[in-house]
Amino acid sequence: MSKKKKIIIMSSLVLLLALTAVLNVLLATKVTASGETAVTTSNYFSTFRSERTTTRNEEIMQLDSVIALYEEGSDKYNEAVSLKLKIVEMMEDELLLETLIKSRGFSDAVVSMGMDSESVNVFINSDELDYNTALSIYTILKNEVGIKPGNIIILPIYSQV
Repeated sequence: MSKKKKIIIMSSLVLLLALTAVLNVLLATKVTASGETAVTTSNYFSTFRSERTTTRNEEIMQLDSVIALYEEGSDKYNEAVSLKLKIVEMMEDELLLETLIKSRGFSDAVVSMGMDSESVNVFINSDELDYNTALSIYTILKNEVGIKPGNIIILPIYSQV
């Protein structure tokens, strides 16, 4: 596979991920009659998880096709396998962190980790975020996956379940 073809594939993956994020935001909000923005609460967290899973499955399928094209031991093969393992590890970390955060009393939570950075976004089902809540989430992320507090963004999204 040529270098140009790989660049096109990776660029399309990034574009697909960005498109998924934009669609997630568009589907997750609606304008109420008073002009305020309200979150469509019943589906936000499940929609986010579903879109994240779909995107990751597509990425894994593309990596599987790259793995199938090259001989075991080649640089491209090893790079694809390494990237696939990184995605799987991120998926496991996100699931663990979501479960631990929900165990703190939230009815729902979604964690999204960055591939190329150490940034982590945490969306919690809460109408507000106080210092103690943020500190407990920071502590979970630091202790479980070693994320620095400066790389963590916590966003409360109120969802009536």
